[in-house]
Amino acid sequence: MSLILALDFGGTKLAAATVESSQREWLRHDHCLSPANADALSDIEIMRSLIDSVLDGRKPDAIGVSFGGPVDADTGIVRLSHHVPGWENIPLQLLLEEEYNAPVSVDNDANVAAIGEYQFGAGQGYETLFYITISTGVGGGWILNGKTWQGAGGMAGEIGHMVVDPGGPVCLCGNRGCVERFASGPYIAQNAKELLEKHPPHSQGGTRGDILRHLVGNDLNKITGQLVSVAASHGDELARAVLNKAAWALGVGIGNVANLMNPQRFVLGGGVTKAGDNFWAIVRKVAQETALPEVNFEVVRAVLGDDAPLWGAVALGLDILD
Repeated sequence: MSLILALDFGGTKLAAATVESSQREWLRHDHCLSPANADALSDIEIMRSLIDSVLDGRKPDAIGVSFGGPVDADTGIVRLSHHVPGWENIPLQLLLEEEYNAPVSVDNDANVAAIGEYQFGAGQGYETLFYITISTGVGGGWILNGKTWQGAGGMAGEIGHMVVDPGGPVCLCGNRGCVERFASGPYIAQNAKELLEKHPPHSQGGTRGDILRHLVGNDLNKITGQLVSVAASHGDELARAVLNKAAWALGVGIGNVANLMNPQRFVLGGGVTKAGDNFWAIVRKVAQETALPEVNFEVVRAVLGDDAPLWGAVALGLDILD
């Protein structure tokens, strides 16, 4: 029985796990949040300690890697990370192969999560699906006719940088009004903070941001996407407005992709998808309104949750062994 090492280099979290090739339960699993001042070197050092923890002295037979940023899947070279500095043109596949003496396959996290959901999760039984991760960033991964599709240069699926509001705020990519600029966790937090800075505390205590202010002790720098969701669930109208805008942007993006590529299913994962039923209702409604009436599709939750990239990395490892 072969041992697969699965690794996930996320924008804010690093994770590692091991599994026997014929099993569907982790032998060992460990994760760690990236420090605020993380760079490529610190990420690699943290991952080394996680790998040591989950390998427990054993040698892997194959290593699958999910990376949060553009990757040349043919060479395993990381092009860059939009969220962690220092990853420009790092030969991650080669580094891991030399260090652990095992074959390695590396791909973008959304592509890898798509493979995971297709083989082990919400995509089972569907030959055409689009996986979207909405967390630190917003990315997408394609399964077309049962196979991954990365595009000519490995950049297919970047729904996060689809422009839905040309007059909207500037995104980290330089364009205005991208899906990611409205719907990613850090931008949800930033958008809420900017609105609170424009609106002083509500004199009657209630709804326009006061609940969110209370949650962070009036320190607006402590706002996170998760806290915006919590405030919205307790009736904070400002928090709800920010989340509704995020859901609208995502819905417009999904509807346009549905028109262009006509997948059977959209599978949504990542931390922002835990924002509540109202978020999901708006995403689905706007997606259906944006798409042509004749275009049929489903928008469903990822079954594998935060482990979708790790299970996709297992699938990469199984491909190596096959």
